[in-house]
Amino acid sequence: MPEHKQGEIVVVTGGSAGVGRATVREFAKAGADVVVLARGKERIDAACAEVEAMGGRALGISVDVTDCDAVEAAAERIERELGPIDIWINNAFAGIFSPFMEMTPEEYRRVTEVTYMGQVHGTRAALKRMLPRDSGMIVLVGSALAYRGIPLQSAYCGAKHAVQGFLDSVRPELDYRGSQVRMCMVQLPALNTPQFEWARTHMGKKPRPVGKIYQPEVAARAIHFAAHANRKEVWVGSTTLEAILGDEAASALLDEYLAETGVDGQSAPAPVSPGRKDNLFEPVPGDFAAHGRFDDVAHATSTQMWLNRNRGAVAGAVAAVAAGAGLGFMLARRDEG
Repeated sequence: MPEHKQGEIVVVTGGSAGVGRATVREFAKAGADVVVLARGKERIDAACAEVEAMGGRALGISVDVTDCDAVEAAAERIERELGPIDIWINNAFAGIFSPFMEMTPEEYRRVTEVTYMGQVHGTRAALKRMLPRDSGMIVLVGSALAYRGIPLQSAYCGAKHAVQGFLDSVRPELDYRGSQVRMCMVQLPALNTPQFEWARTHMGKKPRPVGKIYQPEVAARAIHFAAHANRKEVWVGSTTLEAILGDEAASALLDEYLAETGVDGQSAPAPVSPGRKDNLFEPVPGDFAAHGRFDDVAHATSTQMWLNRNRGAVAGAVAAVAAGAGLGFMLARRDEG
């Protein structure tokens, strides 16, 4: 049996489903060895099998990212069994669809601890190993909602805002010490993932994403790009751009608009199924993989992300066109003279 050629060693938290599962596939396709950190063993095993089918080494570890000691133990095991971690992707999150006053303190705390503190714990474990080597990349998976909160998701939006502030603090600390370890945050749009099937909800109807919906592979490609680019942030999707810039320009007007549309817009016509299980405190059984139930309306590409990836070439093309137009204008004026 030929010896495996070691590629990048990449850790993906929440890597068993949704964006995490698509990201695991994206890195495996590029030749990486991938570690899947999640809770549900069935989905972890399925994700690892996909990595191995593409020729990579896979390691699956069942861990709750709210447990700092467990995340640290997982990182130690990864380096012992696979080697030095090159890229750590903090993707795990939890969500709940509910008016703020209808959530319990325990529910709110759980969303915050998974979505925010999970990224803090992952970053700590990664930096502990990357700083002495002076190399490595940490990707924080964020959302347009890190800038612009919406109704029914105050816990999730607050946590993503916190991740944004965390990035703003830690990144210059790395720069101050002259470290070559890099950090980047990817701000994602609405995505067609299983979260809408298993996120806890206090609403009577099935939750759904708002605005333009993208396939999780769009997010996965953006995360792979961010892990290899020298950027602080990568915005994905036209709706992310609109939400962030719109909030900067007219935040109060967005409040009024969301008061009118933000609640009903997150509810599908169908009622929540009786006995529906959610994954807030325990994983839901079954292999949900990457996609949710919105394949018929989800977009598989993002023009905005293409422009983001190729902004150097685009800027050069725009400059060339502008220069050509300027030259034509000068020649025309010369002929007139």
